[in-house]
Amino acid sequence: QVQLVESGGGLVQPGGSLRLSCVISGSIGTIYAMGWYRQAPGKQRDFVAAITPGGTLNYAGSVKGRFTISRDYARNTVYLQMSSLKPEDTAVYYCAADGNTRHWGQGTQVTVSS
Repeated sequence: QVQLVESGGGLVQPGGSLRLSCVISGSIGTIYAMGWYRQAPGKQRDFVAAITPGGTLNYAGSVKGRFTISRDYARNTVYLQMSSLKPEDTAVYYCAADGNTRHWGQGTQVTVSS
């Protein structure tokens, strides 16, 4: 079993920054990739960013250049640094871990509004 716990969401003004954290516990050795997804009200869950054990990074086009994903193996934590936030970034952000199956966290709300 793998458990994921996200934190760091909140309310931020347009142009502001937030850093999301996702702490991983359980059968960590089975995980080969980590990522972030988001779901806005009434919309499907969309890919945001991913990182592989080899360090390969992938980003959705809408966040490239503004968001940065990273992983701290010593702390079993994955981060999503978000900058230049826009109202359209408002969503519930979910951490995902890919192993034999995909594991999801409970989500953290990010609201970008003035």
